[in-house]
Amino acid sequence: MIEIPDLAAGGLAAGTLSAFVLGGGLLRSRRRVARQQEEIAELRSQGEGARAEVTRLSRAYAAEVAHLAQRRVPAEATRAAHPHVQVPGPLHPDLAGTELGAGLDGVLEGVATAVAQERKRVDAAARAGMRGATREIQAGLYRLQDQLRGLQQRYDDPELAQTLFALDHENEQSLRRAQVTAVVCGAWVGLAREESHLVDAVTGGQSRLVGYHRVRVHNHLETGTALVSHAVEPVAIIVAELLDNALRHSAPDTEVVVNLERAHHGVSVTIDDAGVGMSPDERSYAQRMVAGTEPILLSELGDPPRMGLAAIGQLTRQFDLSVDLSSPSPYGGVRAVLLVKNHLLSRIDPAHRPPAAAAPRSTRTAETQPVAEYALEPAAPQPQPLPAAVHATGAIAHEPAPDGDALPQRRRRARAALPAETAAAPARTPEESAAALGALQSGTAAARSAASTEGNEPR
Repeated sequence: MIEIPDLAAGGLAAGTLSAFVLGGGLLRSRRRVARQQEEIAELRSQGEGARAEVTRLSRAYAAEVAHLAQRRVPAEATRAAHPHVQVPGPLHPDLAGTELGAGLDGVLEGVATAVAQERKRVDAAARAGMRGATREIQAGLYRLQDQLRGLQQRYDDPELAQTLFALDHENEQSLRRAQVTAVVCGAWVGLAREESHLVDAVTGGQSRLVGYHRVRVHNHLETGTALVSHAVEPVAIIVAELLDNALRHSAPDTEVVVNLERAHHGVSVTIDDAGVGMSPDERSYAQRMVAGTEPILLSELGDPPRMGLAAIGQLTRQFDLSVDLSSPSPYGGVRAVLLVKNHLLSRIDPAHRPPAAAAPRSTRTAETQPVAEYALEPAAPQPQPLPAAVHATGAIAHEPAPDGDALPQRRRRARAALPAETAAAPARTPEESAAALGALQSGTAAARSAASTEGNEPR
């Protein structure tokens, strides 16, 4: 029989054991709660850090987008018209190679493409408007030219004839400017003419300029060298523009020297002036313009626009001509070389169709036709000649070798002594001036385009 003290001791032991079990469970629960609180605190700290990082990135992205809108996009749009403008990079260089950096660069590329397309559209509209305006101007100038020619044939008074020739020459200059503008805007150069002597095309371009009397043309081509019909007017326009640049950028008391010589691939027209020359940047720009390999927008021609070089570039591309401005002139100015290739050349029998009376005679003779001849013969008289002091030194001539089968031998012509001072040209009478202008008029008539109207121009 179990006694009461034993039962009490067992119950006490059981209670103690239960207390220990419950205490251990409570302790573990407290530790778990504490650990969970630590984890919650750590997560809360991480959340606050992430929130701060998100805030920092948001501000950085906002600043980057603002920099894109305020600085980079305007610079990219400006660079479309001014390639020298530098586009700033992103504010944070570490964006390079990231998706955000690629997205920002894509925005710039899209802006550049849109601006380029819009500039082309505006330029095309401007060209169309200018073509229409110049067509009307050209038609009016052609009609005025016809009226002046009629008056020249009707009246024989020398003073009146001289005045009419001066007006005709002024009208010819206005017509040249309108024609150059039309060519730059994509218009046709004019009606195709019949084959013409190349020297006539050169003197025809010369006759369209102010100061034409300062130009000295030396013809070293074989007699009868001519241009095919569709190349006559382009060559005349290019020569006129190159001569115009040479005359404008050289002193009025200097000459512009033109040499027509045979080359391996065609005929070269070399123009040398004694002007101010060009800097390397100006020469590079001019060469890019006359090459015609890149499209040129009207907005790139300056204010006021300089149409001459752009017109040369249009014609060299359309008619497979070549113009080089990379070499300086031996006279200190600019050398321009126009190469007319063989497929644009023809031949005219000079016995049936001789060159114009005012055109310089060829320096070649029957004995030296196969070989280029550099000895200069006296050129046909031109109105208001200036002293040809530039050509009196260093000319190269040929003389036949003793053996008839051998090639001619070159010799250096002695330098001629230049006069201490050039005497002033005597004043001419009105009759002499009219006669000189008449000779020039008849000599360049073959190099001028026929009068055309709006209906005759090809569309």
